[in-house]
Amino acid sequence: MPTYPARHDSAEPFPAHDTPELTGAVWDRVSARLLAKMLGEFAYEEVVEPTPDPAGPGRYTLPLDDGATLRFRARRGVYGSWRVDPDSVSATGGAGADDADTPFRDPLAFLVRTRRLLALDGATLGHLVRELTATLAADARLAHTALGADLLADLPYAELEGHQTGHPWLVANKGRLGFSATDAARFTPEARTATTLPWIAVSTRIARYRGVARLATPEALYSRELDAAVRDSFAGILRARGLDPADYLFLPVHPWQWDEWIVPLFAPAIAAGDIVPLHSDDDLRLPQQSIRTFSNVRRPDRHTVKLPLSILNTLVYRGLPTERTLAAPAVTAWVQGLCDDDPFLRDTCGVILLGEVASVAVEHPLYDHLPEAPYQFKEILGTIWREPLPPRLAPGERARTLASLLHTDPGGRAFTAELVARSGLTPQTWLTHLFAALLPPLLHFLYRYGTVFSPHGENAIVVFDANDVPVRLAIKDFVDDVNVSARRLPEHDSMPEEVRRTLLTEEPGFLTQFIHSGLFVGVFRYLSPLCEEQLGVPEDEFWSLVRAEILRHHARFPELKERFEIFDMLTPTIERLCLNRNRLHVDGYRDRPERPHAAVHGRVPNPLHPSA
Repeated sequence: MPTYPARHDSAEPFPAHDTPELTGAVWDRVSARLLAKMLGEFAYEEVVEPTPDPAGPGRYTLPLDDGATLRFRARRGVYGSWRVDPDSVSATGGAGADDADTPFRDPLAFLVRTRRLLALDGATLGHLVRELTATLAADARLAHTALGADLLADLPYAELEGHQTGHPWLVANKGRLGFSATDAARFTPEARTATTLPWIAVSTRIARYRGVARLATPEALYSRELDAAVRDSFAGILRARGLDPADYLFLPVHPWQWDEWIVPLFAPAIAAGDIVPLHSDDDLRLPQQSIRTFSNVRRPDRHTVKLPLSILNTLVYRGLPTERTLAAPAVTAWVQGLCDDDPFLRDTCGVILLGEVASVAVEHPLYDHLPEAPYQFKEILGTIWREPLPPRLAPGERARTLASLLHTDPGGRAFTAELVARSGLTPQTWLTHLFAALLPPLLHFLYRYGTVFSPHGENAIVVFDANDVPVRLAIKDFVDDVNVSARRLPEHDSMPEEVRRTLLTEEPGFLTQFIHSGLFVGVFRYLSPLCEEQLGVPEDEFWSLVRAEILRHHARFPELKERFEIFDMLTPTIERLCLNRNRLHVDGYRDRPERPHAAVHGRVPNPLHPSA
């Protein structure tokens, strides 16, 4: 088992001067990449509209507010996407400048010089500069410690997470507003530092527990998660204060959350003895890409824990809503029950559903009863225990998040290219195996059960055989990312009322968006040009293989023909969901009582339609 450096809660703060990644060369490199991403994603969402440059094919221009002109090379791709060459961006003219082309590599300067073009208000611009600067600092840490694709391919699942570069679509994907530099050095995935988590005891007067059948009682969970000596110590701390352990629930907390949110906002409960600080259970845990999720690397057979972390990262604060936290085990039981009773999902696909099998939620006595209060104040304290992945793998299997397939090492080699080379298969054959592992279970849940996951790069996990050939799919994050059809289906009759109240519903025409936007736009839109560049698979052939897998699934289940039409994946166009536009123009950084969602702006061609 790998050995991880441990940073305990009592460790000395990370020295402010110890930032070896912040050098001019590294900063310039990550800045150029982020600027190219910004140009590409803003153009995709039509926040900006570059125009063809007469200088030559594949060249475009964009006006800056000060009269200068930005020039760059880009290739267009499926869904109307843009892939900008980071080394091609230059600026010409502007106030007080000559007409010479000069390299332009600064995304922060780009924001300032296009604030009118981007239609940014002052508050949004101020916060966005901060969020992008934090993202660049995280990118610099990743670049400074980056490994080659050959070394990454040998890393365990949890450790590989610390080398990923974040959401490919969202520009400010590692803002983590609320974290200090010290926090970022301790608790982020790229810090790659295993930590111990403190635990607390919370009175059942204010805390509630839920678990699946095999974990129906808190004791059933704690007997698996905590050594007997730790449980005895927790009970002893309570008894020493004259409290009965039978009246309390135990749960881990994020050290940052405890210090920044729980102590200040639950101070009355702490004073009343309803919340009692305990100590660490001594298990080492690594933060994963979602930051609030920790994999146990000392005891991989123990559950992954998902904790509320009230930082603003990507589009939302990363807390745990009270009612959805409590409903997690019931949602798990229902979704896993569908799989267990379906021979195709269970036996043919072998899909792994990493259930959220136990939870504790602590309601805030004031905020949870104020509908108008910002949502982050209702998601402060709780824990979800998720089934660990390692025990679910067969001998010789290994797992990697789908996001890892988009990774490119410092030498420019794609991680996918490394895996294809190790497999010994042709790129087309390897991709056929990838699509056969991912698509059938996702499509079957959609067509047969009117149920979708959000199979984006972090939640979808590819399981490989000993030769690095994709063989099956693992899925996590049920409660946050499972949606069901608003049009009732007979298969929904088995859905418990608690699950029905919890799961979000969408009309069939939009339900397909979760696969389109989560998987195809959010992952394959980037993977297909990568495969063309590094594997020699033309982009149109890539998408033909995707479409062939969908049609193969249709042929396998002719009795579901009506469902294929209701949940039509092959429409000529789909709505363009916009993640960055939401931040720039819709929600910005304002507080609101409900979590924000992606904006919709126009439509884009569907590369899966026969005419494509």
